[in-house]
Amino acid sequence: MSQSVYQSVFRPGLFAGQTVIVTGGGSGIGRCTAHELANLGASVALVGRKIEKLQAVQTEIEAAGGQASIHSCDIRDEPGVKAMIADVIARHGKIDGLVNNAGGQYPQPVKDISLKGWDAVVRSNLTGGFLVAREAFNQSMAFHGGAIVNIIADIWGGMPTMAHSGAARAGMLSFTETAACEWACAGVRVNAVAPGWIASSGFDTYSPEMQAELRSLKTKVPLQRHGTESEVSAAIVFLLCEAAAFITGSCIRVDGGVPNARPTWKLQAHDRSKPFNGFALSQAPKCLSEEAHGGSRT
Repeated sequence: MSQSVYQSVFRPGLFAGQTVIVTGGGSGIGRCTAHELANLGASVALVGRKIEKLQAVQTEIEAAGGQASIHSCDIRDEPGVKAMIADVIARHGKIDGLVNNAGGQYPQPVKDISLKGWDAVVRSNLTGGFLVAREAFNQSMAFHGGAIVNIIADIWGGMPTMAHSGAARAGMLSFTETAACEWACAGVRVNAVAPGWIASSGFDTYSPEMQAELRSLKTKVPLQRHGTESEVSAAIVFLLCEAAAFITGSCIRVDGGVPNARPTWKLQAHDRSKPFNGFALSQAPKCLSEEAHGGSRT
């Protein structure tokens, strides 16, 4: 495996012989996590709606010496999810891990959210994750165990302008806690990771006004910066690995301490928090580049 692509903090071969599904594996946190898992020896099953993006990541992983298969699927479609899980098993034999990462949302005040918009976001961020987890369990993990990591968000205290996403992610946290209890007897662990403001390609999908807000958010973080995709991936990989064997029903926040900031405490500007970035192919969002805001890098 080429060491120039991913410098993981975990030992080489940690996931040798294991198959791990990564939904939303064509970009952002999913792409980064897929690379780290492949670097550590896993056979990665990349899942997403856009086959071209999945093919690009598959090519990257294989060029680095890893193994990846691609599976086009809309996780909101129950028959499609059942078929996708069956296809992964047919190709790989079993499923050892699942990173339930696919999802999406858009900013809008509660009063303006349509029923169609609400349903679309809830199905993407809650129903879809449930379907993939249920099928991975029923078709494979129930027979030999495994580990599931559900990606949620910084939902603590609500998500103003994104109520649909906040409600769905909070639901996924509750689902995580329930499934962890019900599936423990099968040797299946279920945990969550809650990323905060992570400098990922998703930043560039928002409006210019929202991008300006995203650039300013680091001043509201006790660590005074955005997070990296690699920092989220490391939390995911830990929860999937054997060292987390006694951790289930838990959630790791990767948010720089945002929920701990208080109106009674003035955050101090500093540059003492140094980011970790083990992924050589990662690219900063365009909206955070020097060109995007007059030469001042966020």
